[in-house]
Parts: sequence; structure tokens; C-alpha cells
Amino acid sequence: MVSAGDPPNYARKLGIQKDQVVQELGWDSDVDDDIRADIEDECGGELLDEDADEVVDVVLLWWRDDDGDLVDTLMDAITPLADDGVIWVVTPKTGKPGHVQPAEIAESAPTAGLMQTSSANLGDWIASRLVQPKSKAAGRR
Repeated sequence: MVSAGDPPNYARKLGIQKDQVVQELGWDSDVDDDIRADIEDECGGELLDEDADEVVDVVLLWWRDDDGDLVDTLMDAITPLADDGVIWVVTPKTGKPGHVQPAEIAESAPTAGLMQTSSANLGDWIASRLVQPKSKAAGRR
């Protein structure tokens, strides 16, 4: 059990590091502000919104069942992403309003040109880590 003096480190679970640029997509009033604050503390800056023009290391995508077409949203999220960047699709856990079936993420990722690599438990949310596959040419430098 986690004591009040030892809160979970969500940013560490997501692999967020100092000086990484993190863009947040899909923000709404239901998001977990503790997760957001922890990420901002760890990276040392504010989360960028969807209007940002910068290259980003991490996209934090809050996603719910009725948010639309996940493939289209993932394709848009890839645009500012660094070659070695990560997209975390953060969805409500089973039984919570807006829960997304894991199969939806598993099927949408490859269609958008991404691979699902792992997941992280974030309290009432679950996060799925998506990355761009490394091409054989990119590996030869």
C-alpha cells in the first residue's frame, strides 16, 4: 500500500525524463491532474497543447470510448513526434466511464504505423505505450 507521504510516480512509470518535451492531446475535465502535475515536475516544463509546433519526445493522449476515430488521432499525433518518440494512449480503466477496449488500441496502432510495446497502471487510468517501428535503414548509421 502507498502511504500519503509516498505518492505514485506516474512520470517514472511512463519513462518521462528531465528536459523531454511532452505534448498533451485529448484533455478534458475528467483527466487526472496528479498525473499531469507529476509529468510536468519530471520533465521540468509545462505540457504543450495540440496547437504546439515543436518536435515532441512524448505525446500524452487521453482517450475515451466516444472520442472518435483513434487511427486518425494517432496519425495526427505522429506528426510532431521525434523519430524515437513515444505516444502514451491513456484510457479509463475497465468499469470507468469512457473505458476503451484494449483491442481497439491494439488494432488501431498498426493501422497508424505504430507498435504497442507495453502498458502502465496510472490509478483510474491505464496507459498503452506506442512507438514508431525502427526501419532497417535507420539502424545502419
